[in-house]
Amino acid sequence: MASIATTSSTVGHDLEVIGDAIDEVNSIRGRLWDDESEFDKEKDRETFRDYESACDRVKNFYKEQHEKQTVAFNIKARVDFKSRKRGRMGVWDAMLLLNTLVDESDPDTSLSQIEHLLQTAEAIRRDGKPEWMQVTGLVHDLGKLLLLYGSEGQWDVVGDTFVVGCKFSDKIIYPDTFKANPDYDDSVYSTEYGIYKPNCGLDNVMLSWGHDEYLYNVFKDQSYLPEEGLAMIRYHSFYPWHREGAYRHLCNEKDRRILSAVQAFNPYDLYSKSDERIDVEKLAPYYQGLIAKFFPPILDW
Repeated sequence: MASIATTSSTVGHDLEVIGDAIDEVNSIRGRLWDDESEFDKEKDRETFRDYESACDRVKNFYKEQHEKQTVAFNIKARVDFKSRKRGRMGVWDAMLLLNTLVDESDPDTSLSQIEHLLQTAEAIRRDGKPEWMQVTGLVHDLGKLLLLYGSEGQWDVVGDTFVVGCKFSDKIIYPDTFKANPDYDDSVYSTEYGIYKPNCGLDNVMLSWGHDEYLYNVFKDQSYLPEEGLAMIRYHSFYPWHREGAYRHLCNEKDRRILSAVQAFNPYDLYSKSDERIDVEKLAPYYQGLIAKFFPPILDW
């Protein structure tokens, strides 16, 4: 009996040690995704998002976007999204389909989109971030497929996002160009809260329609990404909020909690951009494996 008791005690101790080790690993994993980025330590961050020196292509893009992103357009865009399916394919096939696009709103790169996606994912991977964050980096811009699915131009697909239905924030890029937007002088839409209530939460406001909002709606019921990954996708272009501190009067506790996730993702989206070519064929097997872990083989787009 003594030997049995000794064995039971030993097993119990071993299980406790294993349990403590698991708790420690989970604690490390919990911190890891929002640890400060390391890959960009040597980069000059001042050279990115230089919109003052941006070419006419970028400036003209934002002028058009700011004039046309109205409440009426955003309601129409959401109705259109819910009323039809645009395609059925896997995530890797979607990346290949997107490969001919160059984003006219981006002053930092002229590479194809698949190279930007892989640059982002590889930077996250080099910093040892978890697989869900790597794959989030890989897919975060796939909403730009809207350009192939009947968008009215690049202005309703790419570029920084902002809230419509209330006063346009002066923290948005080129704020003066909103003066030509029909909502600019509207008696309701031009007020601080507009059609919203204080601290209503970002889930209850309309962000300017584009690739972020579209992809979030595609993935929220068709992926195994955690809440933080979905937030990175939905808000990564929402610079007035996550970088400039705008729209805090509309945020609730959930928004304050997920803000750190979006801010943790931003360096990888922004500072991973370079004109160095990516070996897509070499990296494909690894990332196809990650895709299989977090997405079904075929998705509705």
